[in-house]
Amino acid sequence: MAVEEKRAWIMLLVAIASYATYLAVVLGRPADVPLAQAPYVSALLWTVGAAIVGSIVLHIAVAAFSPKEANTKDQRDREIHRFGEYVGQSFVVIGGVAGLVLAMADIDQFWIANAIYLAFVLSSILGSAAKLVAYRLGFHPW
Repeated sequence: MAVEEKRAWIMLLVAIASYATYLAVVLGRPADVPLAQAPYVSALLWTVGAAIVGSIVLHIAVAAFSPKEANTKDQRDREIHRFGEYVGQSFVVIGGVAGLVLAMADIDQFWIANAIYLAFVLSSILGSAAKLVAYRLGFHPW
């Protein structure tokens, strides 16, 4: 397995784990508190921070266990990376537009923040999945 494919797996798993943790914390609120009033800011910041640190640590571990391949990228790796990033960026745009629409509709900050966070997570998941599919099933640039 190429190092870049391992990195795509790391991003996929870290994104899913961090968002699942965030949902567990936010949805684990007391039953008498409305969802829009649940304390979400610290949970969001902690899970995003933990995802960043976890991703960095896992990328370093992958590089340490395969030092010969760590800095080696061929043309196929670069094209797959670019393809995955392009695919994933679509959800960043969707999240930005959703946040803008929610703000213009004067919706509570909770929903705006969660829509944007979900878009970032979906961007990471979709981009990583596209890279993994390209590595596993073949990549044919057009």
